[in-house]
Amino acid sequence: MGRAFEYRKARKMKRWGNMSRTFTKIGKEITMAVKAGGPDPDANSRLRALIQNAKAANMPKDNVERAIKKAISKDEGNYKEVVYEGYAPFGVAIVVETATDNTTRTVANVRSYFNKAGGSLGTSGSLSFLFEHKSVFKVKEKEGVEMDELELELIDFGVDEMDSDEGSIMIYGPFEEFNNIQKYLEDNGFEIESAEFERIPNDTKEVTDEQREVIEKLIERFEEDDDVQNVFHNMKEAF
Repeated sequence: MGRAFEYRKARKMKRWGNMSRTFTKIGKEITMAVKAGGPDPDANSRLRALIQNAKAANMPKDNVERAIKKAISKDEGNYKEVVYEGYAPFGVAIVVETATDNTTRTVANVRSYFNKAGGSLGTSGSLSFLFEHKSVFKVKEKEGVEMDELELELIDFGVDEMDSDEGSIMIYGPFEEFNNIQKYLEDNGFEIESAEFERIPNDTKEVTDEQREVIEKLIERFEEDDDVQNVFHNMKEAF
């Protein structure tokens, strides 16, 4: 198994434990995608991918349709994507992705969570070198297509890691190649089960059980905030 796959698998099991939070997160992403590219999935590749993510998370169809209607409503405010970076205690780097209609509120909350835990909020971009921003696709295995062959086809799009996962294939490529990878997979008849962005740490930091407990409490505080979409860190996962 590759480094990115193992890191992502450990995160996914924790992050998708609370389905109501997952539905809220995907709903916001759908709203932003519709505002950016329109409500027609056929003409909006990002929306198309998010609808697949909703299906993978067992999100009710009514929730998806409600998020789309909300986006085209004149009364609906605009969400803004803002990324915050900082250090938790014990030198663990944390990146917090948010979708907010009030950046003043959001930055105050994020700073407060860091400070109360004994960490600190950094400047934008200060920790980007510690993580690789990846496009991550999960597709169903296709009869007659070998992983090696598919990897050779996708290498032009910067795909540098692939793994099999119980009848599916995980594909990892550069953040900026998301649309090109999605188009290739769709054009070649692959069923995309989910398509997301992940920040994979270049290296992970060892912590003690006691330190892990402190950091996990901080991560939970972030994830409980309605403005927070994703939390990434470079703490070594406990398997």
